[in-house]
Amino acid sequence: MAGVAELMGAAGMTLAAGEGLEIPQIDEFLPPEILFAGTPFAMNRIILIRVVMTIVMLLVLGISASRAKLIPGRWQGFVEWGIEYVRDKIVYEVMGELRGKRYVPMITTIFFTIFFFNLCGIIPGMNVAATATIMMPLIFAAWTFVQYWIAACREQGLISYLKQECTPPGVPFPVLILLVPMQLIDILIIRPASLTLRLLANMIAGHLIVALCFSATQFFLIIAENKMMMAAGVVTFVGGFIMTLFEAFVAYLQAFIFATLSTVYINMSYPEED
Repeated sequence: MAGVAELMGAAGMTLAAGEGLEIPQIDEFLPPEILFAGTPFAMNRIILIRVVMTIVMLLVLGISASRAKLIPGRWQGFVEWGIEYVRDKIVYEVMGELRGKRYVPMITTIFFTIFFFNLCGIIPGMNVAATATIMMPLIFAAWTFVQYWIAACREQGLISYLKQECTPPGVPFPVLILLVPMQLIDILIIRPASLTLRLLANMIAGHLIVALCFSATQFFLIIAENKMMMAAGVVTFVGGFIMTLFEAFVAYLQAFIFATLSTVYINMSYPEED
């Protein structure tokens, strides 16, 4: 134990000294423009990653659809399983088949786009999630926001929907004075903000932790030139590997949570069943 404490203490002092260790910064999520700089079509690395991943997804799905057969092969069966998973385990599970059919394309698009954009954070050469700046999560949240207001107006009418959300039956009038503005804030701000910030924060945090682990590994194993530091480098490398696997799971989990909450919010816009 004393040896471990001595090792970690030495590592801490070296880190504090900052001798060559590059700590990942939040500025990584606002990289400089690398293509078409100074034009309305300027692209930084994150935008380029989004474009590349979108093209890859469209090509893969387009080719899969063009080669679809009545008796599916392994690849076609895998793609169909993914679509059916979103349909059955997210949309129909929350909304039921009757309501859910309308929203299967939307929720499937949200789920798979977020999932593959999240995976960019652990793909070599990309190394940052395409959802790690606020614009992309905000776009998906705005899509959900628009859809649940459309559903509310179509299924109930605007006044009936607001009445259902803001004035539950049996609530005393003095309580409504506080409840109504709180419910309006929830519908207008908290729901889209919760979708946006949850996805954004998780992808930024995961990227920074993985980057920190491997930055420390490079420093301890290559730059420090200290045998005691090499042991710390092995620890940070194992930690980085584990966190990379965990990030793959988080990529799926955040896509699942976003798609599920979007479905829930849209379903809440429908009138309550008796």
